Amino acid sequence: MSYNSDRSGSISGSTPQPSGASIHSASTAGVAGLGAGSAAAAPTNQQPVQAVIKNVDMTEDMQKSVIEIAGAALAQFSVEKDVAAHVKRTLDTQFGPTWHAVVGKNYGSYVTHERRHFIYFYLGPMAFLLWRA
Repeated sequence: MSYNSDRSGSISGSTPQPSGASIHSASTAGVAGLGAGSAAAAPTNQQPVQAVIKNVDMTEDMQKSVIEIAGAALAQFSVEKDVAAHVKRTLDTQFGPTWHAVVGKNYGSYVTHERRHFIYFYLGPMAFLLWRA
């Protein structure tokens, strides 16, 4: 399927794709904050941040695991590329290769993924775009 999504969560368009693949695009346009490679501040002494899922093609069990992995990475690392690298490596180990991870506050994307292996969500102000291809 083909989707265009933005930070507001609106999604438009749908086109079937052959060979068990789907195409998704996502944009963090309009998100205030730091750019790519900037420090990602983990919340301290606050309630856990709830994930806001914007677009997903993944089982609920896998969604829960992926969000937990992302939260742990945010708690452990302060640089977006390090968060993305940790999430990617963990997903490759836990769910098999080949995962891709984009983490940040300002980016656009258009990706093709395996069916049932895509999620686009926010933890606080940080966007996570994760897919397997």
